[in-house]
Order: sequence, then C-alpha cells, then structure tokens
Amino acid sequence: MHDIRAIRENPAAWDAALSRRGMEPQSPLILTLDEERRAAIHAAETAQADQNKASKEVGKAKASGDEAEFERLRALVAAKKAEVAEMQAKAKELDARLTDLLMGIPNLPYDDVPDGADEADNVEIRRWGTPGSYDFKPLEHYELPGVKNGMDFETGAKLSGARFVVLSGAVARIHRALAQFMLDTHTEENGLIETWTPVLVREEMMLGTGQLPKFGEDSYQTREGWWLVPTAEVSLTNIVNGETLEESYLPRRYVAHTQCFRSEAGSAGRDTAGMLRQHQFEKVEMVSITHPDKSREELDRMTACAQGILEKLGLAYRTVVLCTGDMGFGARRTHDIEVWLPGQDTYREISSVSVCGDFQGRRMNARFKPADGGKPEYLHTLNGSGLAVGRCLIAVLENGQQADGSVRMPEALQPFLGGKTTLTADGKLV
Repeated sequence: MHDIRAIRENPAAWDAALSRRGMEPQSPLILTLDEERRAAIHAAETAQADQNKASKEVGKAKASGDEAEFERLRALVAAKKAEVAEMQAKAKELDARLTDLLMGIPNLPYDDVPDGADEADNVEIRRWGTPGSYDFKPLEHYELPGVKNGMDFETGAKLSGARFVVLSGAVARIHRALAQFMLDTHTEENGLIETWTPVLVREEMMLGTGQLPKFGEDSYQTREGWWLVPTAEVSLTNIVNGETLEESYLPRRYVAHTQCFRSEAGSAGRDTAGMLRQHQFEKVEMVSITHPDKSREELDRMTACAQGILEKLGLAYRTVVLCTGDMGFGARRTHDIEVWLPGQDTYREISSVSVCGDFQGRRMNARFKPADGGKPEYLHTLNGSGLAVGRCLIAVLENGQQADGSVRMPEALQPFLGGKTTLTADGKLV
C-alpha cells in the first residue's frame, strides 16, 4: 500500500510514477478523500472536547440550583455526543474508502525500470549457456517417448478437469528430485531457511501481499473462507505480518517447497498443451525480509540464487528486466529468468524475482526497530521462484533429449536419482 504522506507531499511526482504503469492521475481523488477524512476526525475531536467541557459544567449547574442552565448544558452534552458519533462514523467510512482505493493501486516502479507496454519491451540483462543443437527435430516434453506413460493428462482431466496432470513412475521421481535438489542448494549453499507453511491462508494474508482485493479471480477460495495460495510468497511473507522486529533480526531469508494453485483466469487459450500452465503445480519459493537500505542488493542476490539452479543443471537461460507495462502489481522492479526450451525453440519464464520495497510491509503493518533507537520503520520484502518445479522438469526433459528417444539427466541431478543417468525411451530410469 502507498504512504499517504508521500502523496500529500508530492502528488505530481506520485502521479507521474503511476503514469509509467499506464494509469491516470489518482492523487486528486485520494487527496479529496484524505482531506474529508481529516476534517471529520478534527470535527469529532472538537465536538468531543466541547462535550467534555459541558459535562463538567452540568454538575456545577445542578449544585447551584440553576435548573435552566442545567437543562441547557444537559441538552448540549447530548447534542455533542450525537455529533461525535456522527463524525466518528463519517471518518471511519471515509478511512475505509481511502484504504480500499489505496489497496487497489499498484506499486511505483523504480526509476531505472524500463518504460514499455508489454513483454516486447522487456530488456535483457544477462544470458548464460548456449542452446543445444540437435541433428533431429526436438520434441516438446509431452511428446517424448519416455515421458508419455508418466505424464497423464487424460487421467488428470478425468479427476479434476483441464490443466491438471497425473505424474507417475520415473517422471514423478525426476519431478521430486528437482525439488529436493533446489531445496538442498538454497539451504546449504545460499543460506536460506527451509520453511514448511500452510497452503490455506486467511483473507488478511492475501491482502497483505497484494493478491486481494484486486486479483481474487486469479485464486481459489474454499467455502470456509480460506484461500489456496497461488505461491508460497503469501505464507512466507506474512510470517512477519503485524510484527515489529529488531533490526538485528534482518535479513530473514526463507525458502519453501509447496503446492500452488491458480485459476489462470486471464490466460484462456494460452499454453494449453503440456505442463507449462497448470491450475495446480509446485514451486520452490524464496522470500527475503530486509532493511530498506539492503533490499535492492538483495534483489541481485536472489536473482543469482535462481540463476545458479539453472547453471548447475546446465540449462541455458536469459534474464530480463520487466518493463513498467509487464511488471506485477506489487513489484518495484522484477527480473524474469527464462529457460531455453528446444521443443518450443524459444525461452520461457521459469522464475520471477521481485523487490516490493515497503509496499507489502505497509499492507501487513510489518516494521523493524532501528538499532540506533529511532522510530520503527516498515520492512522491505522480496520474493522469487527458485524455481518453478514443473517448468524445470519440462526444461530438463526437453534439453536432455536424445535421438533414440531417451533423455540424459543433468549431472547435478543424478545424486538425487540414486545415481541414475538416463530416462529411457520406454520410461525407465537407468
């Protein structure tokens, strides 16, 4: 959420930053509501002071026997009490309207984020590895002979509908091994704290990280009111919801492997073949809670953690900075990492790493106490995939395919597969 004081102090600069995201000026309405809210609060406080003063005089009038003055003061107290209640209710209603408005406005991009309308305007900042060359036409993951029996979309559709899959046998084992490899790398080499969190969360948690109120249609809600997390960003970030931490506690770096659930409401007709876009999938998610002075360098550190997974697996990738028109709601800057998929002959997103500044900290009321004893400040938050497990499975299968229909496993993954090196064309790990 946005700092109302920053909007009051420089509304033109705030609107200019929002315009980079294609939005019309919002400060006139915000400041009007804010002024009305503050006026109602002031009126309530003034009426309360008048009520308190009159209440003190009522007893004196009664004791003096001045019945007329007693009745006048008693009526005044009643009128002021009603006025206080009316102004407090008005201030509360205006505060709710202002909060709702601010909660629906996206974060401001950093100055160095490239301007643009969509993904065509993203800017590449790194490229690693060389896409493999094949003396045959590379297949997509779901076409590979050794994969077909272990990646069952028909049964997934029977059980749950479109965009679900049942993994079994060797394919399921490779999928599990990838998640284990990612967790071990992040905890043992990158210093992240392995965390296990619920995938059902309260509505306040979705509000805290920005999935609500604007994007409710993108997620699933149970009849009991819980929301299924679209990513462990929600549960991991909200660990500090409502907390005031000591500065010495920072940074906190978490990693979790969870199921994730997305309705994909805005992606009808996109990537319907294979495992690329599913309603239920797994991710290894990284979240960092940092001091404001350290969040920008933390973005680079987290990006390197995600890139490192691909480098260990020998998978070619490129990293891009998302332009203002392609950036997520809560982000100030985002690095997308795109892995090479030979079956599609293109790079596809496998990780998105974002720094949110204090945007989520304000929504969660999450702060820290400065070591020098100053006023508590809002925490900065970051999140990023480290990586999307299903998409990494796709990349491993497609990049390792051989002419005979088998798939060579990356060397770094082999210890997590019991030393097995190859998925054979008939679907066995050997």
